[in-house]
Amino acid sequence: MTETMLGPTVWDVPQPDISNIITEDDKPVDNLFSERQMHLLTNSLYASWSGPSEDRPFVAMANVGLFFAPHEDPVVPDVLVSLDVRPPEDVWPKQHRSYFIWEYGKPPEIAIEIVSNRKGGELGHKLHTYARIGVAYYIVYDPDEQLGNKVLRVYERRRTTYVEIAEYWLGDMNIGLTLWNGEFEGINATWLRWCDDDGQVLLTGEEAAQQERQRAEQERQRAEQERQRADQEQQRAERLAAQLRALGVEPEV
Repeated sequence: MTETMLGPTVWDVPQPDISNIITEDDKPVDNLFSERQMHLLTNSLYASWSGPSEDRPFVAMANVGLFFAPHEDPVVPDVLVSLDVRPPEDVWPKQHRSYFIWEYGKPPEIAIEIVSNRKGGELGHKLHTYARIGVAYYIVYDPDEQLGNKVLRVYERRRTTYVEIAEYWLGDMNIGLTLWNGEFEGINATWLRWCDDDGQVLLTGEEAAQQERQRAEQERQRAEQERQRADQEQQRAERLAAQLRALGVEPEV
């Protein structure tokens, strides 16, 4: 395990004046794969995950500013997941447009960064910042191995220390991570995906709908096969009855 020593968290601050804070800079995401990857991670959570338990709501956000101190620039994780909070009913007020820790009352549990070049600082200042904020799990997905010969790094925060862990199961969250080869929204690639404790990926809404269509089609085929079997049985019974009558025997009903 790799340990990184860190300072105390800084998120516990009073609600500041945010009138001069810029919450959107209108910059596009850096590449097509990253955009798809973010969508895959958030979509599958809302489609197939109910949180660590049924009574714990969550929010998942992609490419949204995480503001943790009134006079510090935010970080913008590619994906964040926060437990025991709900999205605001009205998303248009400024204090609801980003993840302000003083509004939600807590840091997110998970922050994910998708590496596209060597300039993002995922293993440098971002790692330290997420730990200061108090993010429980920090995940770095490096599909092109820009930062070394390791595609996936998972860090767990223990007290004031981030520890790189070998397993990809996030015990406190009751959810895991896995690498999955396949097609998503027209792109064949290796994707970072959520999984359950059996290693089965959490399905997106479209995948769940497709699975349901396949299940319904299998059920239709099963019913059709059963109907054909019943028809064949009826025809066999009618042939047997006709043969008995030809022999002068009235068949029993």
